[in-house]
Amino acid sequence: MDSDVSNMQRLVGRRAEEYDDILRLLMDNSTVSDGDTGRMARFIALSSLGDNHLWQDMGLADRGELSKIMETWFKPLAVKNTADMKWKKFFYKQICEREGFMLCKSPSCGECVDYGKCFGPEV
Repeated sequence: MDSDVSNMQRLVGRRAEEYDDILRLLMDNSTVSDGDTGRMARFIALSSLGDNHLWQDMGLADRGELSKIMETWFKPLAVKNTADMKWKKFFYKQICEREGFMLCKSPSCGECVDYGKCFGPEV
């Protein structure tokens, strides 16, 4: 467990700006503003830095569980995902649009075995 925590801290250290951007996006779109929402947002932001699908890096059974979490905790953001885009990709797209960029890609998606499934006609 301690090695998992220190691995996560190193990961955030190298990608702190991404973590902060995702955390800000989530908090700006939170359904309820309380400590639990902040903890959930930090967990999602940290998990977003992982190499797998976000739901996998969060330890969830499937993508549907993640969608339910998003609808419950971050509904304003969830309702913007009208094309059912993969969540990690959607986060990065939202951040890029906030910054005025037209095209961005998620950082670890290029190596993913499901790349063709995620980067389809929804963009």
